Amino acid sequence: MIPEAPAKITDNKYRFDSFTNNKAFDGNKKGRLPAMGWNSWNAFGSGNTEALTKIMADKIVELGLDKLGYKYVVLDDGCYKSEREAGKLANEPVKFPSGFRALSDYVHARGLKFGMYNDIGTNLCAGAAVGTCGFEKTDAKSYIDWGVDFLKIDNCYYLWDNATFSNPENAKYVFAPNLRQIQLKKGDFYILLNADKGILQGRGASLKDGYVTGIGTFDGTNTGTNPVGPMSSELVFDIDLPEAGDYELIVNYATARQNGCGEWLQVATGSGEGTQIFYDNLLPPTDTPESFTNSDPITISLEAGLNKLRLMNHRRQENTLCSYAAMLEGLNEAKPDHEVPLSLCEWGKTQPQNWGYKVGNSWRILNDITFRVGHDGDPGFGEWTDPGTPSVTSQYNKAVIMDEFAGLDKGWNDPDMLMVGMTGMTTQMSQTHFTMWCMMNSPLMLGLDLRRTTKGDELYNIIANKELIALNQDSLGLQAKRIYTSASKADKGEPVTSPDKAYITDCERVDILAKPLADGSLALSFLNLSKEKKTGDFTVDLPLIKKFLGDKLPKCFYEATSFSFKNLWTGECGKFSNGIFSVKGIEGCGNVTFKITPAAK
Repeated sequence: MIPEAPAKITDNKYRFDSFTNNKAFDGNKKGRLPAMGWNSWNAFGSGNTEALTKIMADKIVELGLDKLGYKYVVLDDGCYKSEREAGKLANEPVKFPSGFRALSDYVHARGLKFGMYNDIGTNLCAGAAVGTCGFEKTDAKSYIDWGVDFLKIDNCYYLWDNATFSNPENAKYVFAPNLRQIQLKKGDFYILLNADKGILQGRGASLKDGYVTGIGTFDGTNTGTNPVGPMSSELVFDIDLPEAGDYELIVNYATARQNGCGEWLQVATGSGEGTQIFYDNLLPPTDTPESFTNSDPITISLEAGLNKLRLMNHRRQENTLCSYAAMLEGLNEAKPDHEVPLSLCEWGKTQPQNWGYKVGNSWRILNDITFRVGHDGDPGFGEWTDPGTPSVTSQYNKAVIMDEFAGLDKGWNDPDMLMVGMTGMTTQMSQTHFTMWCMMNSPLMLGLDLRRTTKGDELYNIIANKELIALNQDSLGLQAKRIYTSASKADKGEPVTSPDKAYITDCERVDILAKPLADGSLALSFLNLSKEKKTGDFTVDLPLIKKFLGDKLPKCFYEATSFSFKNLWTGECGKFSNGIFSVKGIEGCGNVTFKITPAAK
C-alpha cells in the first residue's frame, strides 16, 4: 500500500497557487482556540505507558487543570507495536496492555479528551514501521473507532522529501534541476533563451556560471530563515508570441539529488486560479549537476501576445500538504462530522505557515524544543538559549514574527511543547517561557511529569496562572505583535526597521509584545531574553501601539488619557497616565506582563 511516487495532483486546491486563497479543506473546522493539554514526549519520551498515562489523566483532574482548559491527554511516540497487524495499527502489548479504546474510555470518563500520534512517513520517529503513508484511510478509521479527539502527526521517514531519517536523495523530488536554456518551437517559429534572460522570482535561487540553481522551497527545520516573505523561487520568462496554439518546449537541464538541485520540474503558465500546469514530474537524471542535456519536448499551450512561462518546483510544500490532507480526508470518510484537529508536526520544514491552515489547527515552526526528554522519575532537560532549535528563545525568536499567519480563521504557530518543570529551567525562565507562549497564542501542551507538582507550588502557579491562560484563550484570537525591540540589528546585520518582521537571534535584548483582547483591553509584555538583568527604562506609547495594532484595538483605547493596569504575575495594580507605558529594569530571563484597560472618564 506504500505508494511508489508522490501523489499526482489533479485538483488545483493542493497547488502552491492556492495557498493564499484562505480556503480550508472540508473537515478542517475553524474557530478553534489553541489546544491545551498534556503530551507524553517531554516527560517520558517513547517510554510512556498506559499506567503512566492514567496517572497523568488523574493528576490533571486532581490539580484542577482541566477546569483551566487543559483537556487533551496525548500519547506521543512509542505506543504502537513495531509492525502493523493485518495492515492495521496495534497497541504495544507490554506498555499498553488494555488497548487504545480502553485507555480512551478511561480518559473520557474523567471529562478529558484523548489524543494520539503518528507520522506521514513510513515509520515513526522512534522507528516503528507504522507511519500513515499509504494507510491513511485505514488508520483514520482506527482513530475514530478508538475515540481519538486529537492527532499529532510527525514527518520522519518521509518518502517525498529529505526529512529526518529519510533518504537524503529524496531531495530529487523537492528541487528543480539546474536550468541553462529553453527552446520554444511551433512550425517555423523558434526561439532560444538562456537562463539569464529569465526573471528569478521569490528567493532562494541564483544564477551561477550561466545557469540557474536552487529552485525550490527553503528548509525551515532549523534556525536562520526568516519566515516572512517568499519561501520559494521560480524562473519566469516573459515571451511575446505571434499566435496562440500548442508549442514544444525543450529545457536544457542538469540534475542531482542534493539540496539546491533535484530532478523534479514543474512547467506552468498563469497564476492563481488561472494556473495551468503542463509538466509536473521527474526529468531523466544526468551524470552531474553540470552535465547539461535537453529534455524531450514538452507540449504547452500559449496565447498570442505576452505569456509568462514559469519553471519551478513547489513540490516540497505540495507533497506535504497532500500527505496531511490524505489523513484529513480519511477522517472525513470514517466520520463526516468528526471534531479531530490535526497538529502538524513537520517542524517548519516546508514552511507550513503558508499552507497549514488548509488542513491543520496548528503547525510546528522548528525542530524540537528539546532533544533531552525524560523518563519515569527523570524530568528531562530544557535550555533557555541555544544556537539551534532546542531552546525557549530559539523557538520564540521565530514564532514572535509569525503573527500574520495565525488566527481563528487559520490556526496557530506551534513552537513546540512547554518545558516548564524540566531540569535547567529556573522558575523565572519558566514564567517567561509560559508568558511567551500565552502571548503568541501557541498551543499550551504541558510536557512535565505531573507527579512533580502540587497545588500552590512554583510549577503549579506557573501552569495554572488563570490570567495568563486567559490571554492565550482570549476569544479575539490575535497573536501578540512585537512592537519594540532593543536590538538594533537583525540576523545578517540588517538594521531593525520593523520589529514585527525582523528575525533576531541575538538574545541580548528586551522585546515588548502587544496583544489586543476581546474586552477592549491590551496585554503588554516586557520580555528580557538575556540571562543578565537589563537596567534602564523600557517604554512604549499610544502612537507606537496604534502604528502596529491600528483598529485591532477600539477607538476609545487610543482616546483615553489614563489607564489602569494589573501585573499578571505579581497581582500589583496601578495606573499609567498620558498613554505612556514603562517598566524600569527587568531581571534576567524575566518578564513584566500587564493587562491594561482604559480608565473610565
